[in-house]
Amino acid sequence: MDYTTQGAVSPGAKARFEALQRDLVLQFRDQFPDPLAPKTVVIVPSNTLDPEILGKIEGVNHYEERMLALLLLLRMPRTHVIFVSSIPINDVIIDYYLHLLPGITTSHARARLTLLSCYDASPRALIEKVLARPRLIEKIKSHIPPHHVAHMAGFNITYLEHELALQLGVPLYGCSAELAHLGSKSGGREVFRRAGLMVPPGFEHLKNMYEVRLALAELKREHPELRKAVVKLNDGFSGEGNAVINLDAAVDLHHDDMLRQHLRMVAKDMTYDVFSEKMELMGGVVEGFVDGAVKSSPSVQVRINPLKQIEVVSTHDQVLGGESGQVYLGATFPADPGYVHEVGKMGYQVAEVLSKEGVIGRFGVDFISVKEPQGWWKHYAIEINLRKGGTTHPFLMLKFLTNGYYDHHTGNYYMPNGQTRYYFSTDCLQSNAYKGLTPEDLIDITICNNIQYDDTTQEGVMFHLMGALSEHGKLGMVCIGSSPERAKEYYRKTVEVLDRETGGSEKDRMDGHC
Repeated sequence: MDYTTQGAVSPGAKARFEALQRDLVLQFRDQFPDPLAPKTVVIVPSNTLDPEILGKIEGVNHYEERMLALLLLLRMPRTHVIFVSSIPINDVIIDYYLHLLPGITTSHARARLTLLSCYDASPRALIEKVLARPRLIEKIKSHIPPHHVAHMAGFNITYLEHELALQLGVPLYGCSAELAHLGSKSGGREVFRRAGLMVPPGFEHLKNMYEVRLALAELKREHPELRKAVVKLNDGFSGEGNAVINLDAAVDLHHDDMLRQHLRMVAKDMTYDVFSEKMELMGGVVEGFVDGAVKSSPSVQVRINPLKQIEVVSTHDQVLGGESGQVYLGATFPADPGYVHEVGKMGYQVAEVLSKEGVIGRFGVDFISVKEPQGWWKHYAIEINLRKGGTTHPFLMLKFLTNGYYDHHTGNYYMPNGQTRYYFSTDCLQSNAYKGLTPEDLIDITICNNIQYDDTTQEGVMFHLMGALSEHGKLGMVCIGSSPERAKEYYRKTVEVLDRETGGSEKDRMDGHC
């Protein structure tokens, strides 16, 4: 292999990879703008993230299905898609996406779609499974037509994705693994300062729990008014790599056992010892917990294309839960009108810094925003996700279904007819009562209750994560409406319908982790 998880081991690997990436620039300039250009997109939706933290998420193998939103690329009649997954995806789920393609018959789209599976439900990352199967790699290559340009898309990019790109001979559309440090918790704080943004008081580049303890003591000394602090692993995600400490309760911050006694992990079943080991492996940061009477968690999604052009793709207000509101549960789109312009502008400032470093692809920036008594908002930049995330697939669904665009200057999403659209999305609707429901059952229930997405009104509910429904009672959805209120009403109605059909109630639902 040319690459390992740590980087290049072959002298020529980096040069060959850079040559592939130069080809992506040409593709973006010449073929991407033409909907009739023959091209193939190889989608390998591997969640190549910390396996122990991923293991805390129920139905995590099915999270690969979130990138089925990219099947809507098949609306371009000369585009082929190759989708690789850990386990086979139910045909009913595939048909569910394809029937929504505007102006394209299901059979026409299906003929240009290749579904390949590793038939491997183990907890390893999908990319590891693919690289362990040379025959599967050859099969992927054989399904790329010889006259097509091709590129590979993933959820996040590591050196293993670099390796597969080299073996396939296609470029990667995403942030190079060499720049991943910019999206770590420590790297993000440095980028924010370069972009001129405010960050919570704290310390980065901590190497172990001893340094964490010293940082907490110094943080409390410098900011005696702080009541709580957050300890974050550099490569944690969705809040699952975080821990919260009550600084008032932990009186003696210099005592060795203080952290073990008072640190509360966000991830379910994460022990202090495991967290400590990961801190030594990844490093991390300590930040003051941002408090306020009126507080929200906006995010902005930005794209830097291969030509280095910056686009503010979307803004959201995140719905957070778990320990002290650290876990991502869902989002509303767009962000609050009171600060939507500010958030978009700050995302653009971050993109300008990252573009100079060579970053391409989609990424998200998260904030904690506090409303001051005078009525204005104070925004603290919290983290950068140099990958696709929980707000990526909902927006892709909206865009592909409605063929509209987000104008970050007005903070509105416009369709070709000039109407606006809004949505509420979640990956985490979960109930014990929903276990045993199949994708067929779900589709039948939504059709009979008239809540499915309707392309004539361009409103309704679009589901994802349907593969996790029967075993885990868990699914995701994007509820699209002509107003924020209608979008949330679709969500409430959907939950009401599912509870009625399954005999469930609020007590059966769980605060699922995304």
